[in-house]
Amino acid sequence: MKTSLILSLLCFLILGFAGPMVPIEAAAAGRWQLLQSNIGITAMHMQLLSNDRVIIFDRTDFGPSNLSLPDGKCRFDSNDTALKVDCTAHSVEYDVASNTFRPLMVQTDVWCSSGSVTTDGTLVQTGGYNDGERRVRTMKPCSSGSCDWTEIPLELDARRWYATNHILSDGQVIIIGGRRQFNYEFYPKASSSAKNLYSLPFLVQTNDRAQENNLYPFVFLNVDGNLFIFANNRAILLDYNKNRVVKSYPQIPGGDPRSYPSTGSAVLLPLKNLKAQSIGAEVLICGGAPRGSYIEAKNNNFLPALKSCARIKITDPNPTWVMEDMPIARVMGDMVLLPNGNVLIINGGSSGTAGWEFGRDPVLSPVVYRPDNAIGSRFEIENPSTILRMYHSTAVLLRDGRVLVGGSNPHVLYNFTGVLFPTELRLEAFSPSYLDPQLSNLRPKIVLPSSQTKLSYGQKVVVRFTLRGAMTQNSLSLTMVAPSFTTHSFSMNQRLLVLSAEKVTNLGKSTYQIEATTPGSGILAPSGYYLLHVVHQEIPSEGIWVQIK
Repeated sequence: MKTSLILSLLCFLILGFAGPMVPIEAAAAGRWQLLQSNIGITAMHMQLLSNDRVIIFDRTDFGPSNLSLPDGKCRFDSNDTALKVDCTAHSVEYDVASNTFRPLMVQTDVWCSSGSVTTDGTLVQTGGYNDGERRVRTMKPCSSGSCDWTEIPLELDARRWYATNHILSDGQVIIIGGRRQFNYEFYPKASSSAKNLYSLPFLVQTNDRAQENNLYPFVFLNVDGNLFIFANNRAILLDYNKNRVVKSYPQIPGGDPRSYPSTGSAVLLPLKNLKAQSIGAEVLICGGAPRGSYIEAKNNNFLPALKSCARIKITDPNPTWVMEDMPIARVMGDMVLLPNGNVLIINGGSSGTAGWEFGRDPVLSPVVYRPDNAIGSRFEIENPSTILRMYHSTAVLLRDGRVLVGGSNPHVLYNFTGVLFPTELRLEAFSPSYLDPQLSNLRPKIVLPSSQTKLSYGQKVVVRFTLRGAMTQNSLSLTMVAPSFTTHSFSMNQRLLVLSAEKVTNLGKSTYQIEATTPGSGILAPSGYYLLHVVHQEIPSEGIWVQIK
């Protein structure tokens, strides 16, 4: 066992019984804080809602969790592979403001499912395993603490296990792929009788025999309204309305797969110059496992993870991949768009692959990627966590700019003893360096508008904020961030738009006003809830919720 892993496990034992909200000392490059020592389940899937609650769930067939359902409730499921009667929770709602959580009840198996948030803020979660594979489940945000999952049986036309969802410009959700599903469908359906299942041969072409390497495809809504779909080591641009491929992108140099189980991660980089006649869009894909890693791992041989990132401008007439190396090789990492436009790469290991017991050598240090810097100066290693986050880990951005981190369970059941990487029930928060207290005088604070403000497309928006330190006008902007549904190292629906400052006014008494224009259509910003931030010298304010439609 490597020295770094031994030290990490020692830290795990020392910190494992700490209570909530325990600060961990760190330098300027990021700070860690333990929020909860045990939420009862492992955070395999996470989604932040517009009431500042995070919906978290794992799977029903892990066996009994460490959190009981309330009021003597039990789930009765004759199809479940672990427990026919289960009186424990496999989903929780985490309240960010109070640092508390409560159990939620799912009726069928949500293992390896997908999700999106609709225009009204409802989480629509689709598919799963076994009797959950054709289910749709919804969770509406509420403040009463009484809301729970609603399930709709047989609402999907195909079984969806390891599929990807994306919200579209008209508010519909598209559900793409999944194990042995080389097709896509929409939710909600246009009508009960209308066709709703469309073949996607690209998913057949990218399916590696005995390895797959095309599950949880990376999907992004392009600025032309088509879908960028990446699977294995290449991508297409799909006109989903006409079921027609309009562009095929070149293979990533080297040919190694980046999709599950060779799990890398991907983001659509921030969209800028939104009023320009031609808007550019770039995709960044980092990490993964070399071809053959899954088969090698089955034979107890854990290949080193990929160190490379591939970046492509998907709107170019003749796009090419630009390669660069991370400072640390990583598989099963998560990529989170920060409100200042940088990318946080976090979680995962440096050898092996995704799958039961197939990952090794945890990577404890996050890395920040600065997309606007020159190649060679884009990566910065941040302070490490002491908690190992391997297979089935997650990370999501919170409204205050922290990143919520949870999960890790590479076992078929919950397993806390006698294993290399015990099932992880702790929640922690990573605070990027922009939250350093020494920078507080440069951090804007939004005064107006209030949270939950409603916006329309192409609208002039005025944001008033305070700033204690000196204001640098040419480093001021607004950003809108769409919170993601995160699982298996991919953050579905994640999107960041930069609203350029059109006018900045000094109102006196350290108060300023910035004017900008919202995105012009649902193609740029699908309707729904976003986090709006004022960014000053790469230091974002706490966000406010806005709904655009």
